[in-house]
Amino acid sequence: MSSEQGPGTAPAPAQAPSPGAAADAAVARILEATVRPAPGAPRGVVVDSPPGAGKSTLVVRAARELVDSGERLMIVAQTNGQVDDLVDRLAEKAPELTIGRLHAADSRPGPEVLRHANVTPSDKVADLVGLDVVISTAAKWQWVKAEAPWRHAIVDEAYQMRSDALLAVARLFERALFVGDPGQLDPFTVVGTEQWAGLSYDPSSSAVVTLLAHNPQIEPHRLPVSWRLPASAAPLISDAFYPFTPFRSGTGPGERRLTASVRPDGSALDAAIDRAADHGWALLELPPRHTVRTDPQAVAAVAATVRRLLERGLTAHSEQGSAPLTPGRIAVGTAHRDQAAAVRAALVRAGVPVDPSAGPAVTVDTANRLQGREYDVTVVLHPLSGRPDATAFHLETGRLCVLASRHRHACIVVARAGIAELLDEHPSTEPVQLGVSVAFPDGWEANHQVLQHLSGHRVRLG
Repeated sequence: MSSEQGPGTAPAPAQAPSPGAAADAAVARILEATVRPAPGAPRGVVVDSPPGAGKSTLVVRAARELVDSGERLMIVAQTNGQVDDLVDRLAEKAPELTIGRLHAADSRPGPEVLRHANVTPSDKVADLVGLDVVISTAAKWQWVKAEAPWRHAIVDEAYQMRSDALLAVARLFERALFVGDPGQLDPFTVVGTEQWAGLSYDPSSSAVVTLLAHNPQIEPHRLPVSWRLPASAAPLISDAFYPFTPFRSGTGPGERRLTASVRPDGSALDAAIDRAADHGWALLELPPRHTVRTDPQAVAAVAATVRRLLERGLTAHSEQGSAPLTPGRIAVGTAHRDQAAAVRAALVRAGVPVDPSAGPAVTVDTANRLQGREYDVTVVLHPLSGRPDATAFHLETGRLCVLASRHRHACIVVARAGIAELLDEHPSTEPVQLGVSVAFPDGWEANHQVLQHLSGHRVRLG
């Protein structure tokens, strides 16, 4: 049969590139703009990265290519934990590089840093300036005096960096690659910021927002594929939290599975676990009630769910192979530290390990501290569960986004019924600030969208 199209025949639709091809093409464009910028190109390259899109891998590749081109490089991260993780990854993936870990005089890097022969730790930048790469926090870099600034810098987790922190370190480099997740929590500040709202120099804005406000010629790149989120999660997270920078999963339906060696016992806990194993999501719903913040029943439900996950002998099957679901591959996410402490205590009473120094342990922490981390299964205490009101803190888009996007296989949300009604009683009333660009969806709207999806996977408890 001839392949020629007859008159009036519509051309076949172009096939979308595979996730790997799309990601490779995006990375190639980013590296070209970073390492081999065109004449007159902007001095900054911005990369928006959704959860699990290979941001750290991109940073490592950019660092290697910049050093291979003859450059010395400084890297800025936002916390000591992020710095140590990045040093560990860079030293392991690029053992040919000499890496300096610049730290405060009263602190020491973690053991994951000190184990590498190609890493030199010091609290004095003079000891490290001759090395290929020097990595530290923005808080430490701002005190560095350098007569000869670096030509290139990489700013990691740039959306977590306040613009005033960028201003304090920008004198140290000429060009920079800014990489971050626009759906993460906003930079933290302890003072009121209303007097700066809408101004291009608002010190509480993220480094990226301020950079783009002053450099409109910079067109952000984006990584289009999440290698963490499964096919069951990526569409929801993309639509609810990244409507302006959509992405897709690197895996297809059914490519990741959870199987259990222990049959269900007919309980609501097992029904929720099986629902999450089959569909990637489950909503374990308690009866409606206004409660204290550390709701004892909700805390007990979270702990019981984690314990039952381990008792069921789950195995995670993915493109990386099959592996048992161990405590180290489970995380519990909460909105508040006292909730995390209550869950941790309940898990200890249930015999579930939570101390990582004693071996593989379940991670229990707030959304702020879970940013950038990845697990096979997560159990989330919904920020609005049992609340009589919907405050700006609990409606913050980034908080729910972080809690709902840490998993590779499944997420089980524990909450009291009545959140939809609570949202309807407390519609979004945030003041509109002139000059403030809309970069993220409204928290009220995002909560409704996630809750609507979870309602199709509801299991009632009690």
